[in-house]
Amino acid sequence: MTDSFTHTLEARDGRARAGRFTTPHGDLLTPVFAPVGTAATVKAITPAQLEELGASLVLANTYHLYLRPGDELVAEMGGLHQFMQWPHPMLTDSGGFQVFSLGDKSRIDDEGVTFKSHIDGSTHRFTPEKAIQIQENLGADIMMAFDECSDPYYYAYSEQAMKRTHAWLLRCQQAQTRDDMALFGIVQGGIHEDLRKQSAEFVAEADTPGIAIGGLSVGETKEEMHRVLEAIDPLLPEDKPRYLMGVGTPEDLVNGVARGIDIFDCVLPTRMGRNHAAMLRKGGRLNLKNAPFAHDKQPIDPECSCYTCQTFTRAYLRHLIVSREMLSATLLSIHNLYTLIQLAKDMRQAILNGVFEQFAEPWLV
Repeated sequence: MTDSFTHTLEARDGRARAGRFTTPHGDLLTPVFAPVGTAATVKAITPAQLEELGASLVLANTYHLYLRPGDELVAEMGGLHQFMQWPHPMLTDSGGFQVFSLGDKSRIDDEGVTFKSHIDGSTHRFTPEKAIQIQENLGADIMMAFDECSDPYYYAYSEQAMKRTHAWLLRCQQAQTRDDMALFGIVQGGIHEDLRKQSAEFVAEADTPGIAIGGLSVGETKEEMHRVLEAIDPLLPEDKPRYLMGVGTPEDLVNGVARGIDIFDCVLPTRMGRNHAAMLRKGGRLNLKNAPFAHDKQPIDPECSCYTCQTFTRAYLRHLIVSREMLSATLLSIHNLYTLIQLAKDMRQAILNGVFEQFAEPWLV
């Protein structure tokens, strides 16, 4: 690994951390929320709009890009940054979660996973080595080790999946050829504290440039997720960024940061935007398709500084939704993404100022 990746812890307030993770495409100031660009696009949002929103990290999906248009084509086009015209840091997941979520369309063994494409039913196989090869073709700054997600409550399966994840991490490290990409190991183990601690210790020992926590926000309760984060927090290296995968409501971000998390991503803000819903910073959501908004002259959130809230009324947004205009998804996604991106920045400032506990109090559970 080159000096392209360094992590500096700039401030602490309780367990909350403000850091700086240096990558070849710029510094990530943490805490940070990453919009998800599954197929090399954040749905309904242009790269220019992402920059205006203050996004600094975007995630893309290995499984989907492997199937379409193909990782080799992306490499031919100069890699993901060039292909989708995003000049800032990028992260790719390993495809593990998507493959395992196929259920009866996939078959898992110690060597890897055989699965059928959700697009055309064709058969494919991912191994740790293949996952690294695909991600190196995609060329993001941060890539994930291939891991196995399990039912969070099923102890025996969680233990088996954790052991596979550990073995696969070592194989991913052996397979890595590019030193301009940071490989993160992933902590697994369901909701079981003993397994999670064992996994945290193993991944910490593997000495990857950062550590991801997978297999949460997959059906367990908030209390169970918080308990897992509290259990592994003391075991994770202080000098490595921590990434909680697939978690993205305002309360999840604040509660995650309070338990030592630095990086978040989630499809929720853009998915809500395509389904008529506006995320509220203080929690909850508005379904703007509802009739009472037809004559509402307020913005979504009078206290929000995003383009949507500074420009349009709830009545106009409802008109777009009822008329099935594409602009509704864009404007709602702008607001929802801004809500999480700005919340992360505000938490960072609160940590630097030593007032995170007071800032976070309305969200903490």
